[in-house]
Amino acid sequence: MKKLSLPIQIFIALGLGVVAGLILLSTGEVGVSIAVDYIKPIGTIFLNLLKFIVVPIVITSIIQGVVSLPDIKKVGSIGLKTVIYYFLTTAFAITIGLIFANLFKGSFQQLQTSDLVYEAAEPTKFMDTIVKIFPSNFFEPMVSSTMLQVIVIALFLGFGIILAGEKGKLLGDFIDSLYEVFMVIMKGIIKLTPIAVFCLITPVVAQNGPQVLGSLAMVLLTAYIAYFVHAILTYGTTVSVLGKMNPVQFFKGALPAFMFAFSSTSSIGTLPVTMEAADKLGARKDVASFTLPLGATINMDGTAIYQGVCAIFIAACFGIDLSFGQMITIVLTATLASIGTAGTPGAGMIMLAMVLQSVGLPVEGIALVAGVDRIFDMGRTGVNVVGDLSAAVIVSRQEDAKEAKA
Repeated sequence: MKKLSLPIQIFIALGLGVVAGLILLSTGEVGVSIAVDYIKPIGTIFLNLLKFIVVPIVITSIIQGVVSLPDIKKVGSIGLKTVIYYFLTTAFAITIGLIFANLFKGSFQQLQTSDLVYEAAEPTKFMDTIVKIFPSNFFEPMVSSTMLQVIVIALFLGFGIILAGEKGKLLGDFIDSLYEVFMVIMKGIIKLTPIAVFCLITPVVAQNGPQVLGSLAMVLLTAYIAYFVHAILTYGTTVSVLGKMNPVQFFKGALPAFMFAFSSTSSIGTLPVTMEAADKLGARKDVASFTLPLGATINMDGTAIYQGVCAIFIAACFGIDLSFGQMITIVLTATLASIGTAGTPGAGMIMLAMVLQSVGLPVEGIALVAGVDRIFDMGRTGVNVVGDLSAAVIVSRQEDAKEAKA
């Protein structure tokens, strides 16, 4: 029999996880306890293995990518294209979220807003974020997986190897060898993805069950429709027009990364799977090694859609109609906040608090959606990761085209 491809294995595991979760849910507290205490830890072990390999892969692949570029200016060119693409797609995402939220807001169930309590986390100031990009310690960012600082360390090391000339060649060769070793380890870990997906999705279903949707079903449906439309419309179009790639081929190649991101809700944790997918899609290693770690840290298209949908829903619950000017403010705030909250735990909730405050909506309204945030998070993380892959493919194709003309 022909061996099943990884996307098919993951899809089957996802389905089996949902079924297993529903069965355990039907058995009551004992089943839920089994899912949380015995099945979930296996998924957590897998996530830990991914987190263990992420920093070594990122730092060695970026150094390799920088050293392989004949001109240091080229790194700046790739970086500029990537950041502009991320900003524009995030702005499109929040706009799509607002459009669909306004279309469906008449069907949103009005929830009780009295006695709401939600303590917003302190948002990071933009200049503080800029300062924190630059590490004060060589090892601490790697220990804490502060990815923007890890990227900066890798860039400095790569530039240093180039500028050191012959004396830096030995370190460059060592990094090449180290990268190959880490890639072998990563591929071994990725083979366990279907088991991990099953173990991660089962406890989510067992703990929440269908009843968690309840009154928020239309809000969730609206968000997921917007996720889907943004992926097809924005990524499909940009990959086709700018990347000269068949969108069907792109989405097929992105499927393993999307499905793992969907079940793990971690862009950083999905990074090894995303890098593997980028390689199979034909993205250049020197480009993917830069765009993907950066995207996992700052690219939040799915999260931006979530901001728009939740802002309209919360406003409706408080009986507030947002003006066109307020919606423009939401677009700008969510786009800038995707950088401002980079690397912050619970970034989605912090970004939502910033968006609500920017248009004078009560931050306490976050309590209305907090109970199903995990379900929102699954979709928005999947979209974030697909957006990262689209950037890797597009920038790679553009760099190839530029070199062909030179």
